[in-house]
Order: sequence, then structure tokens, then C-alpha cells
Amino acid sequence: MKRLLSLVFFIFLVMTVFTPCPAESAVDREKEVRDAVTAFVMNRSSGMGWEVRLRRITISDALKLPEGAIDYEIIAPQQWEGWGNINIAVIARQKERVVRNIPVRIDVEALADTVVTLRQIDNGSTIQAADITLQKREISYNSRTSAKAVTDVIGKKARISIGANQPVRTDQIEKVPVIKSGQMVTIIAENEVLKISVSGIAHSSGAVGDVVRVQNLTSLKEIPARVVDASTVQVGF
Repeated sequence: MKRLLSLVFFIFLVMTVFTPCPAESAVDREKEVRDAVTAFVMNRSSGMGWEVRLRRITISDALKLPEGAIDYEIIAPQQWEGWGNINIAVIARQKERVVRNIPVRIDVEALADTVVTLRQIDNGSTIQAADITLQKREISYNSRTSAKAVTDVIGKKARISIGANQPVRTDQIEKVPVIKSGQMVTIIAENEVLKISVSGIAHSSGAVGDVVRVQNLTSLKEIPARVVDASTVQVGF
């Protein structure tokens, strides 16, 4: 019995001495890589006005790195817009020498302010404040042409029908013309000391802020003018 206990103790001693301890640096290295990737993503999206969250970071061979200070360089596809699922490379350098190229896959969620319909808007309808709201929507389900402010949409006309709870794209709406070709208008020209107004005829249609062609009925000349309201246009003076 004593011999058996001695044998068990000897085996336990051998295992304790010769079994390697978990390397703390391995865990630290993975954290370093994750921190470097996170910093890169946040820096890439800064100034965009987005809410960004890294949903997933999948790292391959991140633990097989030497001890000592290491610098990390992140290389992403040139066309990457800052969101979605992509593969990137993390280049680990030690004293200017590349020690490993680490493949990493990331999944980035980005939310941006988006104008969304509260009800269906029919083709040709003028959009009112009660028809829309501003919500955070994921960019991957969005578009570069999505309207970002309600002021960019209110008062515009729908070019097509837009379903309820849908982002409003700028190519789905257009300004409502307040001046139509052929109508009588007042043409004004003014500066700090003088204001002149004459009658004219619009030769093109336009919304407030648009430039239209008008004919001065006094001189009969056709000139460009900016639409002020439903009956007035202004020319430079």
C-alpha cells in the first residue's frame, strides 16, 4: 500500500513539474489584437455621424506571437465603407520585422439617422410632417441616397408610392414647383440702396430656390432668375 501511495505521489509530482502552465501572454495577445481592430473600426467611422458596434471579431492564430512589444497594422479592403462583414489582415511587427499576418473577420453594425415613413405615401402626394419620422436604421439596409433630415423631405412630392415604415430616398421625392411655365411673375432686383421690380413671364417651372428662365416684359429680354415664392423671382443686381 505504501509503495502504491509513493507511486501516485511521484506521478503527481512529475505532472506538476513538467506540465506547462497556461501562457498568460497568449490571452493578452488576443486582447491586443482585438483592441487594435476595435480602434481601427472606430477611427474609420469617426465623423460619419454613425452609431457603430462591432458585433463579432473572429481571429485566427492570434495567440502564436512572441513576447515583447508588438505593433499592429490593420489592412482593410480599399472599397470597404466601414460596415458589414469583411475580412481584414492584422500585421504584427516587432522591431520593424513582420512576425505574423493574422487573418481576422469582422462584423460591424452601423446605425445612421434616416427619414422613415409612418404611413404609405402615394405617388404625387406632398409629404407632410405627420407622414415621416427620424429613426436610427442600419446602414446595410439603407442607401447613400436615403434622406437624413426631415427638413429635406417635408413639402416635397413623392415621385413613386412609398410604403409604410420605409426609408425615404432622395430619388423618390422631388420639389413641388410653385412657378409654372407661362405664368406672370414679378421680377425683382435689389441691393442695399435700391429695389427695382418689373413684370415678366416664366418660361420654365421651378420650386422655391430653383433658377428659372423669365422674360422681362419691359425689355423683352430672357434672363435667369431664382424663385422666391409662387409669384416672385429675383435676379442679381
